[in-house]
Parts: sequence; C-alpha cells; structure tokens
Amino acid sequence: MDTDYLSSVRKQFAYYQLLGEQTFAQVPDAALFWQPNPACNSMATIVKHLAGNMLSRWTDFLTTDGEKEWRQREAEFDNDLTTRAAMLALWEQGWQCLFAALDSLTPANWDQLVYIRNQGHTITEAINRQLAHYPYHVGQIVLLGKLVQQEQWQSLSIPRGGSAAFNAEKFAQERHRAHFTDESLGGNGKVE
Repeated sequence: MDTDYLSSVRKQFAYYQLLGEQTFAQVPDAALFWQPNPACNSMATIVKHLAGNMLSRWTDFLTTDGEKEWRQREAEFDNDLTTRAAMLALWEQGWQCLFAALDSLTPANWDQLVYIRNQGHTITEAINRQLAHYPYHVGQIVLLGKLVQQEQWQSLSIPRGGSAAFNAEKFAQERHRAHFTDESLGGNGKVE
C-alpha cells in the first residue's frame, strides 16, 4: 500500500470538493438549476450525477461491483432537484461515501481487485478512474458558476494578471516538500 499515493489522492479529491463548494457559495439559488441550453446540465444535475456515481462506486468498494444494481444512472440527469439544501445533501453524501471507502483501505486489502461493470481494476486504477471523472464534472460546475457570475466571479485559482506575483511568492520560498493543495486545504487534506 502506497500511503503517499493515498494521502495525495485524498487531498486531490478534497480539493475538487472544495472547488465545487466555493462555486456553490458564489451563486444564487436559482443559478444552481440554470442550464445554458437544453443540451447542458445544471449544477444541481451534475451534483446528482456525481453523488449517484460516488455512492455506486464507493459503497462496499472492496466487496461489490462499482456499478450497483440499485443505481439509476439515467435518472441522475432528471432535473428534479429543487432546493440548495437537497443538492448539498446529495453532494455531502457522495463525498462522505468516497472518503469512508478510502479510509477503509489497508495494506491487507490493497492488492485486492475491485470490479466496475465486471472489469477488474487494481485499487490504484479504480481510484484514478474516479480521480479523472470527478474533476471533469467539477470543472463543468465551475464554468457554470463563471457564466452566471460573470464580472462578480471570484477566482478559485490564480486570477488573471496574477501569475507573476504568484510565481514570485512561490520562488521566494526555499525548496520544500508540499502538496499543491496544502494551502487551500489548510495543510491537512480536509476541506475547511
């Protein structure tokens, strides 16, 4: 079991959770359900899909297929969420399930194969699969937030025009070992 890897992915998942939450905090309630056009999903619909995926993939992660029989993937794209509270409850439920599954990993079970739609994955492959999937959708959420907020948008990364100052600050420091999320997550891998 690679504890450095597991620590890194935990921080990366927490970072993307934080980006979503910082986006939700910037937009009015109505914006959570807004679609730029009928082919696009709203933030709430994306959250519903992410939560459905997380609950399916991470519930009984080591013992059952990651595509659960009870999952209704197509229904995840129905626009039936109507409140911020309902959306945030799904969001939190999905992330809690993911982090609980990561916390269950030990050297004794690390070499076990897990299955997603009957395809065997190493633990690393299964984690990486989701670590590619979730940021894809969180990026969509952030883009929708930017579209809604326009000039009022507060950057979640280095703001335009701020690269030189950001780099100057970083290069003024001594070389040191750190994870790129340490500052945004308070150094502990947890969303604050």
